[in-house]
Amino acid sequence: MAKISFTAPRVASFTCPSDKAQAFLWDAKAPGLGLRATPRGAPSFIFQGVYQGKSLRITIGDAMAWRIPDAQAKARELQRLIDEGRDPRAVKAEAIAKDVAQREAERLEAVTVGDVWPTYLAEGSPKRRAAWKPRYRADLEAMAAPGGVAKKRGKGLTRPGPLYPLLALPLADVNEDALKSWYDREAKAGKHQAARALMMFRGFLRWCSARPAYRSVVDRDAGKAASIVESLPANTRRTDALEGAQLPGWWTGVEALSNRTASVYLRALLLTGARREELAALRWADIDFRWKKLTIADKVEATRTIPLTPYLGRLLATLPRVNDFVFASTSGKTGRIADTRASHSKALQSAGIDGLTIHGLRRSFSLLGEAAGAPAGAIAQVMGHKPSATAEGYRPRSVDALRPFLSIIERHILEKAEVQFVEEPEALPGNVIPLKAA
Repeated sequence: MAKISFTAPRVASFTCPSDKAQAFLWDAKAPGLGLRATPRGAPSFIFQGVYQGKSLRITIGDAMAWRIPDAQAKARELQRLIDEGRDPRAVKAEAIAKDVAQREAERLEAVTVGDVWPTYLAEGSPKRRAAWKPRYRADLEAMAAPGGVAKKRGKGLTRPGPLYPLLALPLADVNEDALKSWYDREAKAGKHQAARALMMFRGFLRWCSARPAYRSVVDRDAGKAASIVESLPANTRRTDALEGAQLPGWWTGVEALSNRTASVYLRALLLTGARREELAALRWADIDFRWKKLTIADKVEATRTIPLTPYLGRLLATLPRVNDFVFASTSGKTGRIADTRASHSKALQSAGIDGLTIHGLRRSFSLLGEAAGAPAGAIAQVMGHKPSATAEGYRPRSVDALRPFLSIIERHILEKAEVQFVEEPEALPGNVIPLKAA
């Protein structure tokens, strides 16, 4: 092929005839350097050589952007790579990959916790679940909230959530020292709240470490460092529950509450062992008065069905049907009962009982159930505990198989509470037989 010495005028005037797909012009000074033009495109400098017995062609760049001496130097560099036994195409690909990796690393270095947190809320989920439970999702949002909004109760503005200061931190800078400094500051406002926020943030770090996009910059174990763990408050598990001698006073105090809905709700918690949110969400459609069954939203499964015992059935039937919810409320947005701690505190004060939480009623049901002689597996199934092979050897029971055991527990609780109740012939809600209490 003919070669000429490249000059600026020759390069600028080089074109491809319209009747050809492409045209070439080769440089006489730099081996392998050429110009390539197409009918529709501007000419480009190219390099053509032979690598391991096969021809290769590499585009150097736009002829208008490259000076001729620079293009000639590039052609010589590519030829040297071939002489050294290296494929110029592979070298170029490696350089591009390295540059892309470097830019990606720089981008990741700038990614903050706040940049990733919304994705975590949208896509993250606990083990063996498809999505967050609504309550836990709300807690995650509250923990990272910026604050500064009017309080729903009381005056003033809300303070930022414990995790909010971490949102501005680059993900790559989340290490033991950073988390220890953050935790020490937050613990001054409340150790247990700070500890819970730390547990939530550990979940976030685990999630990030499982994602290829963030794995290279996140320190999964930053929140488990000894300097942080040693500062955590002791994990004191609550054990509060009603003692048998306290039952009459508690029952009388709850029964005397002016808020009838709260009164029935609190007694229903004790008689079923349900979690407070599970029972608060109970709808009238979930109660089968004819076949005496309750269908309750469950923490482990979607729902669970338990027997509707005689006293509880009569108790629920006395509530007015304000809306779809059994424990209705017109004061909130949800249409159902939300927080009965104030009502419960009044009952506890009346009974002279200290330190009994709402969840303590669930523990009370379990202990009273054992005292009544009900099998551990039946108690666990009614309460919605995760199946276990311990104790009697867990085996699911039908609703009818559970009924006698739950009835035994109810009778035992009523006896301990000194409530006189006679199981009379069944009556539908429209013709309810009055409750009889001492």
